[in-house]
Amino acid sequence: MKKLENKVAIVTGASKGIGAAIAIYFAAEGAKVVVNYASSREGAENVVKTISDYGGTAIAVQADVAKEVEVTRLFEETKRAFGTLDILVNNAGIFEYSPIEDATVESFHRQFNVNVLGSLLAIQESLKLFSDKGGNIINISSGASRTPVATGSVYSATKAALDAITVSLSKEFSGKNIRINSLLPGAIETEGTHSNGFIGSEFEAKVVSNTPLGRTGQPDDIAKVAVFLASDDSGWVTGEKIFVSGGIFGL
Repeated sequence: MKKLENKVAIVTGASKGIGAAIAIYFAAEGAKVVVNYASSREGAENVVKTISDYGGTAIAVQADVAKEVEVTRLFEETKRAFGTLDILVNNAGIFEYSPIEDATVESFHRQFNVNVLGSLLAIQESLKLFSDKGGNIINISSGASRTPVATGSVYSATKAALDAITVSLSKEFSGKNIRINSLLPGAIETEGTHSNGFIGSEFEAKVVSNTPLGRTGQPDDIAKVAVFLASDDSGWVTGEKIFVSGGIFGL
C-alpha cells in the first residue's frame, strides 16, 4: 500500500520548486493533491499534468495565501473537490535579501504576510476540514531560521517565527491527533535560486564547500522527507524542526 493512500493534501506555492516536487511525490504515494499557486497558472497546470500522466489525482487552485478571502476560497474548493483534508503543507514563501539600510516597510510586510500570516491563515482553515481522525501540518521553513546570513534579517525572522508557531501549536494541538512539524532546507537549486544569482555564484561554491554531503540540494531531497512527515512513518514526530541541508546546519 502506498504511504499516502486515500489522503487529501494541500500544498501551497506548488507551481514550481520545492512545492511542485512535494505535490508530485505526494501524488505518487497515493494522495489527492491540491496544487496551490499565486500567479503561475501554467506552472501549476504542468504539475497537475505530470501527476495525471502518472495516474494520480490533482487540481490546481489559485490563491494568494497573504489574502484571507483567497485562503478561504482555497479550502472551499478543496472541500468541493475532495470533501475533506488530511495534510497541509505550508510551502508558499518569498525571500528578499537586502542590506538593512535598504529594508522597507513594504518588503517587511510582503515577506511576513506570505511566510507567516499566510501559514497561520491556512492552518486555521485546515482545522475546519480535518476529520475526527486528526490531521498533519508541515511548515516549510529554512535553515536561515537557525543560521541567518547577511542581508537576510527579515527573511530569517519570518522563518524563525514559523518555527516558533510549529512548536507552540504542537502543544496547543495536544489530544487532537494533529501533528505539526517544520522542515528546514539548506541551499536548494530552484527557479528562485537561479533567478537571484545564487546558483553558479562564488557564494554557492562556499556553501557547498561547507556542506558535508558536498552539493547543493534538489527539490526532490526535500520532497522525500516531506512524504515521511506526511505519512504514518512519522507518527511519533510532532513539534520538531527537521533540517534537510546536507549537514551544513549540523551541530
